Amino acid sequence: MFDILARVRTGESASRRFHALADETRLKIIERLRDGEDCVCNLTGPLGTRQSLLSFHLRTLKDAGIIQDRKEGRWVYYSLNLDVLDELVMALEALKKPRKGLRLVSPRCP
Repeated sequence: MFDILARVRTGESASRRFHALADETRLKIIERLRDGEDCVCNLTGPLGTRQSLLSFHLRTLKDAGIIQDRKEGRWVYYSLNLDVLDELVMALEALKKPRKGLRLVSPRCP
């Protein structure tokens, strides 16, 4: 039973993370953070979006664990969470592998 619960939780986590990645603005944020951490004030111009909307997208990515933040004085710096990105890559790799056992197709199927 523990194995089933662990897989469900992992599935929920992966679902939440992939959902966070399913937005063009959030993908642009990730692209900008590939080169290192940055703050909102440096992201608004290149991404062409208001700070309030950018903060919403950053929060979505942070809640999904894809990015992390670090406070320094009154500034907040965001960076990619490489461990979570590695987990997502492993989840995608696992989808390519067949499950154990042979699955027979029902003879009733056309």
